[in-house]
Amino acid sequence: MAENPDGLDFTTRPTTSADWRGLDAFLQDLTVRAVRAVDGADACSVTMNRDGRLVSAAGSDDEALKLDSLQYEADAGPCVCSVRDGRNQYAPDLAAEQRWSPYPEQAATYGIGSVLAAPLKVNATTLGALNLYAHHPRAFEPHEGSIGRLADQAAGAVAVAARIQEERTEADDLRAAMLSRAVIDQAIGIVMARRCCPEDEALATLR
Repeated sequence: MAENPDGLDFTTRPTTSADWRGLDAFLQDLTVRAVRAVDGADACSVTMNRDGRLVSAAGSDDEALKLDSLQYEADAGPCVCSVRDGRNQYAPDLAAEQRWSPYPEQAATYGIGSVLAAPLKVNATTLGALNLYAHHPRAFEPHEGSIGRLADQAAGAVAVAARIQEERTEADDLRAAMLSRAVIDQAIGIVMARRCCPEDEALATLR
């Protein structure tokens, strides 16, 4: 496997530039680029742990999202265990897999032969997992170490992207609050002028 074909570099952090499209768009791009980067990968998704609930934040295609949802429904599978245990979870041959029933049988109906989920960890915190799916068995066996390194790089970028999203949301909330306050102040002034009343009485009237 080439370390970073297609110019893939998860060490490149997103910025706060005006063209920032949001965390979901960043994660979507990550999954598409990961499929290109990893030999044998046919689909990729990102599972995120949001307030204790596992959700698919992005997927390279609808099949990847469905394969994730089957794991969430069963509360078992490589991506579920990867997030919970903070370790790589590799199912080299789903036809012979004995763990995570009934997920292996379900995934096999979609023509999936192997799955690898690598945790997205920052320090001791597991943010989620990078999930790779292949139609062929043992697709990731030669590349498990390299995929783990890619996941480590991706985790740092995801953490920065999530922080940017949080800061943008906080800034939007602050602007909305300031705008609301300005409108309220204007309304109070109008009521005071029309009724020739003090500020507290005008505010009570508005309420």
